[in-house]
Amino acid sequence: MAFHRAVFDCIGIELRFCNRDRPWAAWHTGDRQRPCFVICRPYTGQPHDPGNGKMVAFIARTRESVHQAHQAALDNGGACEGRPALHPHYHEHYYGAYFRDFDGNKLCVACHAPPSQ
Repeated sequence: MAFHRAVFDCIGIELRFCNRDRPWAAWHTGDRQRPCFVICRPYTGQPHDPGNGKMVAFIARTRESVHQAHQAALDNGGACEGRPALHPHYHEHYYGAYFRDFDGNKLCVACHAPPSQ
């Protein structure tokens, strides 16, 4: 959970609940309860499988917070899948970074705003 908390703190996503006995935790943005991002032990009892071709993306308000989240991911055991950079093939201002958490899940943090003046 330390990995996710460190990354989400950089982009303003707040812990909604955490139950270590179950175990599961969820995060959401501000006063909105949904959507939320949940991590938990698989209900099937089988090992976790991150799959291929799946990714969860989170919005950052600034390009600096993209950098902060990416660095937090790497500092907490994540693996780089793409350093923070402009990706104009998506759109003119798409600025994103990609990484995997310690379970192999691919995550993205992206800012869609133009650069700060």
